[in-house]
Amino acid sequence: MDKQIIKQIILEKQAEIQSVKLINRHIELEDSVNYIFVGIRRAGKSYMLYQQIKTLINLKKATIENILFINFEDERLSSMKAGDLNIFLECYEELYAHKPLVFLDEIQNVNGWEKFARRLADSKYRVFITGSNAKMLSKEMYTTLGGRYIAIEIFPFSFREYLTFNNINVKKNWEYDKTRYQVAKIFDGYFYFGGFAELFPLKDKRSWLNSLYQKILLGDIIYRNDIRNENAIRVLAKKLAESVMQPSSLSRIKNIIDSTGANIARNTLVDYLRYLSDAYLIFEISNFSSKLSEKETFKKRYFYDNGLLNIFLFNPETKLLENLVAVELKKKYGENVYFYHKNIEVDFFIPQEYRAVQVAYNISDINTRQREVKALLKLAEVYNLKHLEIITWDEESVIEENNTLIKVIPVWKWVLLYPCKKQ
Repeated sequence: MDKQIIKQIILEKQAEIQSVKLINRHIELEDSVNYIFVGIRRAGKSYMLYQQIKTLINLKKATIENILFINFEDERLSSMKAGDLNIFLECYEELYAHKPLVFLDEIQNVNGWEKFARRLADSKYRVFITGSNAKMLSKEMYTTLGGRYIAIEIFPFSFREYLTFNNINVKKNWEYDKTRYQVAKIFDGYFYFGGFAELFPLKDKRSWLNSLYQKILLGDIIYRNDIRNENAIRVLAKKLAESVMQPSSLSRIKNIIDSTGANIARNTLVDYLRYLSDAYLIFEISNFSSKLSEKETFKKRYFYDNGLLNIFLFNPETKLLENLVAVELKKKYGENVYFYHKNIEVDFFIPQEYRAVQVAYNISDINTRQREVKALLKLAEVYNLKHLEIITWDEESVIEENNTLIKVIPVWKWVLLYPCKKQ
């Protein structure tokens, strides 16, 4: 690599960072800890790096000259190999006399980057890394990095952050003043188009989302995993979107794909599902009542963002509603979210919190209401549940049956008051 180009990249990024305008995202980071931010493309991982840099500068803990920021999606670095990575330190040291704070953006593009990251940590550099592949959270990764980094999943903007972007300040007890009506009115945009901040000001949001999806599918899934049956994985993504509310076995998914003519082997299907998850396009939840062997094959699958899901759907409201609830619960509870499917069906079950959640677009129909309530009451009886909820589009009430309370909550209110993301 040409050192002059590397130095130019370092200086260009320092200038760019100073001009970036931010909407502050809440995240708690400890001093002297190295971090890996992972998540779907365009979720805001680079944004978090910028925010951390500006925070350190504002606190007088760094100056812009302390920053060594490398974006590995820069086409000038496309031929970079793991053995070349030390050149960034060499070039920085030729520019400045002090040790840098190191920010490595989308470093998964360089195979074998882990050993460089480990050496940085061992050499007492403060390091922040981002990546768009869940393999960065794998057991193998932690073996290589040996506890030297803390990994944090970054999701697209929350609805609260979306409100901040739109200059709506949600204060304490907002649901009792005029802010309530502003929140409900603006929720549609977030519900249908999701939380990617770059599309918030755009008029043609669907085209932007389609472009992002193609980038994820082609770059992060097909190219990265050397997939030759492109048609099959496209069909798989489409069919998962269309059945997002339904638990499905591997056999059922395979039969659906085979029926379209895009035949794949069962082992290939397992690989493709893993690739979709690794790229943070989808995530899976298991049936709490399944046997251990079935937990890996019979699952519900959701998309990490409503906007990406919506590009596949016609009359999408019920699917988007459940998908949004799934995303919010995953933010808070991670792998501890299940569904329950045995004699009764409950959409979401969080056993450690004694909590169960049903999702219904509306429960004005008496049969729908009775079905949702009956399932919750039966599950509550078996597991002594303390928190029961039905998430709707705009209905709100409290149902009391058998000395048990069930909260009926509109989704735009629930996403602000109840999930309470830790990040």
